[in-house]
Amino acid sequence: MKIAILSRNKRLYSTRRMVEAGEAAGHEMHVIDTLRCYMSMVAHKPEIHYKGEVLEGFDAVIPRIGASITQYGTAVVRQFEMMGVFPINESVAISRSRDKLRSLQLLSRKGVGLPITGFAHSPDDIPDLINMVRGAPLVIKMLEGTQGIGVVLAETRKAAESVIEAFMGLNVSVMVQEYIKEAGGADIRCFVVGGKVIAAMKRQAAPGEFRSNLHRGGSASLIRITPEERATAVRAARIMGLNVAGVDILRSHHGPVVMEVNSSPGLEGIESATSKDVAGMIIKFIEKDARPYRTQTKGSKG
Repeated sequence: MKIAILSRNKRLYSTRRMVEAGEAAGHEMHVIDTLRCYMSMVAHKPEIHYKGEVLEGFDAVIPRIGASITQYGTAVVRQFEMMGVFPINESVAISRSRDKLRSLQLLSRKGVGLPITGFAHSPDDIPDLINMVRGAPLVIKMLEGTQGIGVVLAETRKAAESVIEAFMGLNVSVMVQEYIKEAGGADIRCFVVGGKVIAAMKRQAAPGEFRSNLHRGGSASLIRITPEERATAVRAARIMGLNVAGVDILRSHHGPVVMEVNSSPGLEGIESATSKDVAGMIIKFIEKDARPYRTQTKGSKG
């Protein structure tokens, strides 16, 4: 098969591993810089050009799209879809998962466990917004943040009011969530491929830190997840319409709650913690499921 990997940097661990796994399975792998793609929209003949040449003959595309280029990246994936190339994650599913508020609304509608979450526009509504999530301590998140950036733990009501007012004053959209204290600064990353959890790791925040992101000094270790956690992760990925997803779960007193569904989960942490060939499993999924693609929308509507 001829497989495209959309990635800004071919030296990144996840990109390298996908290339290695694909070539080991006998496939022709091409790393394509997403932002160097440019598109021609002509009736019945969509094309993607790259560095002066037309991209053609691809069987599948693996999007590794950073949050900062979501709009352009999903447009490129959509163009591949229009050309009949199988995407491991559809453009609409990537867009859906990148919109934190939209994704939580969809998960909520389907009854998936979530931290109590509030969202408001007017500073006048801040006091009731804080009450909605059971008061302080609480977590404030920028809707556009990634890797723990733009996430604040407000220990007191006064601090929460000040931080929310500051974000609103800068015209930054934020949501407010209850703080799951019993999680102890740890979350579980479930790696879902083709409707199955193929690997899971516990991410523990560094001392003095509440964010468990590995980019922020958190540590990763192998963990055995419960059947309920497994089912929650699979369901969350399915609702988003993602074939490949990293589903982040917290263990709360009222069961597993989903924090985020990531459409481009990194491979380094999960492969190191579990010693599993996650890249190879993604390639096997492509081998099994890739087919001439017809534009469709999976998961929840909205």
